Amino acid sequence: MRELSEFPAGRRAAVTTVLTDIDDTLSTDGKLIAQAYHALERLHLAGFRVIPIAGRPAGWCDHIARMWPVDGIVGENGAFYFRYLAGEKRMLKRYLVDQRTRAENRRRLEHLKQQILQQVPGAGIASDQHYREADLAIDFCEDVEPLPRERVLHIVRLFEEAGARAKISSIHVNGWFGDYDKLSITRRFMHECFDVDLDLERERFVFVGDSPNDAPMFQFFPHSVGVANVRAFGSLLTDEPAYVTREPAGRGFAELAEALLASR
Repeated sequence: MRELSEFPAGRRAAVTTVLTDIDDTLSTDGKLIAQAYHALERLHLAGFRVIPIAGRPAGWCDHIARMWPVDGIVGENGAFYFRYLAGEKRMLKRYLVDQRTRAENRRRLEHLKQQILQQVPGAGIASDQHYREADLAIDFCEDVEPLPRERVLHIVRLFEEAGARAKISSIHVNGWFGDYDKLSITRRFMHECFDVDLDLERERFVFVGDSPNDAPMFQFFPHSVGVANVRAFGSLLTDEPAYVTREPAGRGFAELAEALLASR
């Protein structure tokens, strides 16, 4: 990982779209600090497309798409995208699997939830689970005492043994049934909403994140950025970002925003 200062000005100037994780990338210790939100708004007002690519639930994503200075949002690690069309006063919602399949998958996840809670002492159900439509979020440090890494990895194994996909964020292990991730839905979102071929235009994008569930994005985007706290995950990162900020979390996001704005 190179320092953000090594991100060439010419390449920064070509960026049109900023994709960002939320937890511990935009947020800091569970709070959206003013510095990070202001950076988000400045990017939006400067003409950048700004799109959170998050693990947070559908209920939160409806609010974010409506009220934040963003052009849409991907939620639940790639289960859907939402885009609020203000001129039409309409929320565009696009899921990768149909409602009947989502209902069946929730039934399977409910059974798996009980198994995980029984086998992994100290694990909890994420407080935002009630607002989710496609995945199961197991809390390992947000509202429970932090679990040791071996227990976090045990949660991942239990998901995978049941045939589910599992990704570790900075606060949760998210598991779901379905062949999708953050990258696959982002590719579809950009094509369907903006007529952008992500494979052809990825050098005009920046993705910023902080944890192992961001690895597909780090690998795909040549201009991927990790906020400084990404270093804490060490060997759990299967793919590293190209650049890393000096500052952690929301202050790191603001550092990136300043670098992009300065290039204009």
